[in-house]
Amino acid sequence: MRWLVLFTLAGCTGGSRSEAAPRDHKPTLEVAEVAQDQICVTKGVLADRAITDPTMRGYALGAGGDAAALTFTYRGESFETRELAGGQARRQIGIKLRAQDSCNVVYVMWRLDPTPKLDVSVKVNPMKRTHDECGAEGYTKVRPRKKTFVPSFEFGKTHTLRAEIVGDELYAWIDDKLLFQGTLPAPARALQGPAGVRSDNVKFDLDAFAAPEGSAKSGPCKREGAE
Repeated sequence: MRWLVLFTLAGCTGGSRSEAAPRDHKPTLEVAEVAQDQICVTKGVLADRAITDPTMRGYALGAGGDAAALTFTYRGESFETRELAGGQARRQIGIKLRAQDSCNVVYVMWRLDPTPKLDVSVKVNPMKRTHDECGAEGYTKVRPRKKTFVPSFEFGKTHTLRAEIVGDELYAWIDDKLLFQGTLPAPARALQGPAGVRSDNVKFDLDAFAAPEGSAKSGPCKREGAE
């Protein structure tokens, strides 16, 4: 079953160029809510929309990859802390765009450590597909056009993180406020894959995940290692 509830989350209004508004830009790509049974979880467990594992990775079957909207309710830190492949222990929730595989993907992460920020990166590893093959290699950080204040997500509060790629520009909103705009590196143009979700060392309820309709059929859901 696929719910056809369309997200039309507004970006910033008006012409103000305040610290909370890099540009006056509203979302342009339509996304539709994805049913839980259409989210392929490749790492961790998604049970009744609750995520408690320290590492969770997933993607929307049959979805497009240029936009996504993630609505979640934060439930605190995971009971176990798990370091990333690079050795850091991060608390973060975010979106995957153009998630071709574990080695080739665009990440938009709402991170708490060491201070709250939107961390955008492109991971490209030609000829590699699995985490065992690429590990933490191939990352390029995307710089924002303007630094902005990014809030924390708080226990028991519900938030929406939305992101989209238009041309080479990536835009990200938190609770309808445009808080990130940056230019993706050229290798991101070649990435092809669906939108997805990622989290590390946090518990939360996945209240809704939305992505564009995809044009190609997805293969079977397969679990594999993820960074």
